[in-house]
Amino acid sequence: MIKNYFKIALRNLWRNKGFTFINLFGLVIGLTSCLLIGIYIIHELNYDDMQQNGDRIARVIMEYKFNGGSESKKGNYTSVKVAPVFKRTFPEVTDAVRMSNDNVVIQYNDKLLNEKSFMYADSSFFKMFSFQLLKGDRRTALNAPHKVVLTQSTAKRYFGDANPVGKSLKIDNDSILYQITGVMQDCPSNSQIKFDFLASFSSLGITNEEQSYWSANYTTFLLLKDPAAIKPLQAKIGPFMQKEMAGQGASINFTLEPFKSIHLHSPYDGFEPNNNIRYIYILEAVAILILVIACFTYVNLNTARSMERAKEVGVRKVIGAGKKQLFWQFIGESVLISFVAIIISVFVAIAVLPSFNNLVDRQLHIGAFFAPPFLIGAIMVVIIVSFLAGCYPALVLTSFQPVKVLKGAFKNTGSGQITRKALIVFQFSISVMLIASTIIIQKQLSFIRNKDLGYNRERVVVLPYESRMLNQLNLIKNEFKTDKNVLSVSRCVNPPINIVSGYNMRNDVMPESQQIAVTANPVDEDFIKTTGLHILTGKDFTQQDVKDVSHDDYKQDVYQFILNESAAKELGWTPEQAIGKRMYLDASRPGFVKAVIKDFNFESLHHAIKPLVLFPEPRGRMMLVKIGGNNIPQTISHLEAKWKELITYRPFEYRFLDDDFNALYNSELRLGKALNVFAAIAIALACLGLFGLSSYVAKQRVKEIGIRKVLGASMLNISASLSASFIKLVFISIIIALPLAWYATNAWLQDYAYRATISSWLFIISAAAVIVIALVTVSFQSIKAALANPVKSLRSE
Repeated sequence: MIKNYFKIALRNLWRNKGFTFINLFGLVIGLTSCLLIGIYIIHELNYDDMQQNGDRIARVIMEYKFNGGSESKKGNYTSVKVAPVFKRTFPEVTDAVRMSNDNVVIQYNDKLLNEKSFMYADSSFFKMFSFQLLKGDRRTALNAPHKVVLTQSTAKRYFGDANPVGKSLKIDNDSILYQITGVMQDCPSNSQIKFDFLASFSSLGITNEEQSYWSANYTTFLLLKDPAAIKPLQAKIGPFMQKEMAGQGASINFTLEPFKSIHLHSPYDGFEPNNNIRYIYILEAVAILILVIACFTYVNLNTARSMERAKEVGVRKVIGAGKKQLFWQFIGESVLISFVAIIISVFVAIAVLPSFNNLVDRQLHIGAFFAPPFLIGAIMVVIIVSFLAGCYPALVLTSFQPVKVLKGAFKNTGSGQITRKALIVFQFSISVMLIASTIIIQKQLSFIRNKDLGYNRERVVVLPYESRMLNQLNLIKNEFKTDKNVLSVSRCVNPPINIVSGYNMRNDVMPESQQIAVTANPVDEDFIKTTGLHILTGKDFTQQDVKDVSHDDYKQDVYQFILNESAAKELGWTPEQAIGKRMYLDASRPGFVKAVIKDFNFESLHHAIKPLVLFPEPRGRMMLVKIGGNNIPQTISHLEAKWKELITYRPFEYRFLDDDFNALYNSELRLGKALNVFAAIAIALACLGLFGLSSYVAKQRVKEIGIRKVLGASMLNISASLSASFIKLVFISIIIALPLAWYATNAWLQDYAYRATISSWLFIISAAAVIVIALVTVSFQSIKAALANPVKSLRSE
């Protein structure tokens, strides 16, 4: 019997190739979207699942506040003191790992290679984390200074198929070579800890920082005795730190984050940018809604064919077919087309996977489609889609009364019309929501790109900088500027787009025990000119300001400071009053305010502008090169030539400051791109459903249209008559969807301290776009019906 059902279904689908193709196309598009979104969501939800101790690992977050400060600062950093103290003090802590990542230059044979994924970790790393060591001993691989472990792909890149264990590499300007002690598996794509090199933490040679909680430049992970230990340990940390900080004029506390929740739930990035669980929920909803739209499209297209299949059902019933048999026959058609659709969808998804990877900025692999959990999920989706899409058309078709059908008295029922119209309203409501949400997200991204942030990031080249370059810095600057397209060159620790270094400050009338938390950035005399910051009052740094603090005991010298407006206000001054005032940046940096600059966004727009201090010191991590807009490739070539001439110990690598700025909003950019694509898919599927319903109505009213034409109705009148009811449905969709879209996007925008205004015209554009698309879709069937020869439709009368 089942074999017969599928044989009949196959014949029927082949006989009606046009409708079969449209049905298949809609399901393939919907299922392909769901498959791609599905493997992405599974990839994100399974982040760090390979870590067997993952539920026992916690990351330490530092929070500090100075007496007198208005707010505390918090971040994913600690000093090196935290790990040994917590391990020694709290019985809940089994072990601890301190980690730090860096960009280094590696010299191997006669090659210099800039490696961006170089990490330092304590010897307990392999005890805490479940990375497989392929060669070497995990107990001793990192137990002494100047030891390094390579990943498998890195080992192959440097040494080919030879065993690298026991060989040496020169790292930066360290006079002692690093010995390769192991080769480990490559870090999985869904791991927040990724690196190419893992060196022993003791190689950093840290000594004096171990006595203080303040030099917070490292990440600390704790391995707990059991997953339930995190809450009792958290309760102990607060009282313990109150005793540790008693009488120091500041408070420090530490909170614990479960390791597996960091990627999707933490506001503090790890060694790579986090994702956001909200965006996962959004994509889950989009996937479900697209699948539902595809099913509803199938329903509408099949009920549109009910006129054609009514006589078939009537004949089958007359010759003895029962309602149950007919029902399963039509369900068989739905199962068959869904099964074919899922097979095609898998191949389509595999074909477009590279493009999808670019869209979501991930490296998802084809194997994910054939993993047992995913295959089981895909089969469940086919079953659900088959019944969800096939039940209603099957019930409609099997309910036909054979006597009326065979007499030609069959007509559509009121309940059927309401159901089909409700499906269209639902489909277009989803489409309107997606279009409106996409427009508003794009509006916010445009706001981010075009907002006056208070500095100029355009055509600023970022180059690496290290301490060896200090003695020749002026020479480098002058040689770079021999090209007239190089406007200025600056050295700094942090770029203006993301200044993160935490300090404390006070004015000269505040007691030493009263401090204010502040962000500060060591820079040189060209920083403000290069970045385009605006001085409100006072004067810029000079070379002499930098020289005054450029010797070994510079921390005992008198500094010149430049404050932003917020810092001046926090210290109790107006910009004009601040000039010449004495202040302190930490206890070791006394000095005077030389200038006040206009507030600018030195963090992402998620955060409000806070106090900032710029100060001159002979250190940095990068050089910023401001160039003109002419002959940019030639200017880059000039910089490269001068670099290779003057800096022989480091490869030339550059990037633009704009790229660093965009990286701050990776999650938003990925979401915006994904919604663009899936909103287009949703509206296309909704139009297929509308096409089906308009085709159905045109066939139901074929004789009415013929009579109207005979009585003199024009094509325009007939088209307008057929289209009016559908446009009403679209208007209802708009009325339902726009308030929901406003609520959802307004909630999303609350994450930004600075955000675009949601104007009514954005919703008007969304509504107008949907109306135009609907009109075009309906007009095709309306014009086709209006142009039909009335003689053919009225001949049977």
